[in-house]
Amino acid sequence: MENSESFMIKPPKGAKTKRKIVGRGTGTRLQKTSGRGSNGQNSRSGGGVRPGFEGGQMPLYRRIARRGFSNYPFKIVNVAVNLDIIETKYADGETVDLESLKAKGLVKKRVVHVKILSRGEFTRKLTFKVPKLSAATKEKIEKAGGSVISEEVKE
Repeated sequence: MENSESFMIKPPKGAKTKRKIVGRGTGTRLQKTSGRGSNGQNSRSGGGVRPGFEGGQMPLYRRIARRGFSNYPFKIVNVAVNLDIIETKYADGETVDLESLKAKGLVKKRVVHVKILSRGEFTRKLTFKVPKLSAATKEKIEKAGGSVISEEVKE
């Protein structure tokens, strides 16, 4: 076995620093008042304000309503993908679905809901298997010779 020092796990250089010792003489810059200043609430022991105190202003935790229901965690966000971008990434005869959009990098891996929009010119013969696309998009796809296999088409 080689030198056991090379296998030791160590913190990165500069991660471990010496604790600052305060109130120990005039040569230290942290003498007398120990870096707390001369007077005032924060210079005293036990001084300072409680967490959330805003100097007498009504604190945030009291300004915000504490009852009711928020639908935010359940909100469905559709990621828009335009036809002009699809035209550059796909060849004729391919199928456009959520997995292929992720594989080609048009949407991020964690995206669940996609809607195809009709921006730009479209000439490819593609098969679309996506749940949402606009009516103008469906029209452009069928005009180009492609097909749409979809549950719903909404504007």
